[in-house]
Amino acid sequence: MRIGVLDIGSNTGHLLVVDAYDGGPPIPAYSYKEPLRLAEHLDPDGAVGEAGIAQLIKFVIESKAEAAERGCAEILAFATSAVRDAVNSDEDIARVRTESGVDLEVMPGDNEARLTFLAVRRWFGWSSGRLGVFDIGGGSLEIAVGADEVPEVAQSLPLGAGRLTRDWLQQGRSVADFRFFVRTSIAADAGALLRGGAFDHAVATSKTFRSLARMCGSAPYTEGQYVRRTLRRKDLKVLTEQLSGMEVSAIAELPGVSPNRAHQMLAGALVAESAMDLFDLSELEICPWALREGVLIQRIDQF
Repeated sequence: MRIGVLDIGSNTGHLLVVDAYDGGPPIPAYSYKEPLRLAEHLDPDGAVGEAGIAQLIKFVIESKAEAAERGCAEILAFATSAVRDAVNSDEDIARVRTESGVDLEVMPGDNEARLTFLAVRRWFGWSSGRLGVFDIGGGSLEIAVGADEVPEVAQSLPLGAGRLTRDWLQQGRSVADFRFFVRTSIAADAGALLRGGAFDHAVATSKTFRSLARMCGSAPYTEGQYVRRTLRRKDLKVLTEQLSGMEVSAIAELPGVSPNRAHQMLAGALVAESAMDLFDLSELEICPWALREGVLIQRIDQF
């Protein structure tokens, strides 16, 4: 069965077309994406502005046409932090439905963490034991931990790289104050994640972590998804210091950095470093599967 997964993230809109079947992994057939940066389209009142909504609707209409052109029998469409947290979220979803015919599901943060965890568990398997999974998006940080396919604890914190760049770094606030805010926010709920014991396998996923790992020397993705990639804390600390003194144009030239995300990389690095310090993780292994694959796996399990 060919399925389209339409992911409206805080940074990017992404349509992933896959061939899905029971008993095997989803096989990517086509990818279409656009930098929407919805987390940065929020106005002072917390609403997605008209320009952001118009761009979102245009992308959804185009994605629906792309999915039909490639024979998708079904589209699984969802939106994460930027739409979820917008004060005009219901209005946005209604406009998308009216103008595109696509019904976007607004995914709760804990469900986002749970489905990302499911994807990571399926990728690495039971030999990973007790998993700790970290995902930095544009609007939020998801953390989940557990020994089964359903995590024992799943958290979503408003610590996305796009959100923090807009609210902190672009406002001229100091890196020291930023770091303190991030660390106290993560530490406030860290006890719930550690109550069951340390992680047997600590994993990071999604674009921000993949970019950080690449900047710290991991293999490029042209070498394939089965190459082991890691992000080491000692390398990340060096990178974070470098990023804090670089212009955005220079960051955009680094390996693994998309030009539309370069301005967010310092915030992403500071969040990643804080998480690794607070959970005493010397290394995170990068997983190529994330939320989209988790949504697909949940659907395939219903076949």
